[in-house]
Amino acid sequence: MNSGKVILVGAGPGDPDLLTVKAVHALQAAEVIVHDGLVDDAILALGNPKARYVSVAKQRSLHTVPQDKINALLVEEAQAGRLVIRLKCGDPFIFGRGGEEAEECRAFGVQVEVIPGISAAVGCAAEAMLPLTHRDAASAVSFVAGQCKGLTDQDWSGLAGKGRTLVIYMGVATANDIAEKLIADGVSPDMPVAVLERGTRKGARALRTLLTDLGDMIAREDVKSPAIIVVGETVLRSDAVDRLRALARQAEKTK
Repeated sequence: MNSGKVILVGAGPGDPDLLTVKAVHALQAAEVIVHDGLVDDAILALGNPKARYVSVAKQRSLHTVPQDKINALLVEEAQAGRLVIRLKCGDPFIFGRGGEEAEECRAFGVQVEVIPGISAAVGCAAEAMLPLTHRDAASAVSFVAGQCKGLTDQDWSGLAGKGRTLVIYMGVATANDIAEKLIADGVSPDMPVAVLERGTRKGARALRTLLTDLGDMIAREDVKSPAIIVVGETVLRSDAVDRLRALARQAEKTK
C-alpha cells in the first residue's frame, strides 16, 4: 500500500520561532522538503537532516520551476511512497498557491494535509506594533496581491478608506500603479501607508508615508522584497519606526 503523503506547511514570515509546533514535527519527519527560495536557512535547518531538499525558488516574472512542474513533483514523490513537505513562506492558503497544489494532489489520489502558518501580514504587522484592526480606526481588513495576474484584473473598490485596512502583498515593484489605482478609486492621497520590509527577519524595516508618496518613498529608501504595504488609519496607531530601530540596536548589541 502506498503510504506517500504531501503536507503543505506554512513557514511563517521568516523568524523560525514563529513556526507552529506541528510544523516543526512535520519537518523533522520529512523525507523530501520542497521549499520556497525565501524560506530562512534557520527554518530549513530544523528539517530532518536525512531529507532531500528541493528548492523551487521564484522571483517576479522569473519562475525557476513553473507551478505545474512543482505540482507534478509533489505528486511523483508522494506516489513513490515518500513523506513530502511543501514548505511555503507565510501561510499556504494566503497567496501561496497552496490551493492549486492541494487540488493537484487530490486529483491524483495523493493524501494531502495543510499546516497553517503565520501570514506575512499578521507577523510583520505584529512586529511593527501595527494593528490591522482597531476599534477607533478600522473594523475590516482585506488582503490583495499587488501583481497577481496584473492590477487591471483586480477590483479593489471599497477595500481601502476610512474604517478599513488594506494589506498588499507583492506590491513593491508596482507601488506607483497601486497608489494611482487607489486614489482613482477615491482613497485620499493623504491616507497613511506603511511599508514593512523583511518583517521578523534580520534587517527588518518599517517605513511610513502618505499614499501619494508611496512609490517615491520605496524608490528613495531602496525597498526590496519581501515587503508588504499597509494602507489605512491603523498605520498611525503603530510605533513601527521607533520599535524597529530599538530592535535593530538590540540586535547589534548581541552580535
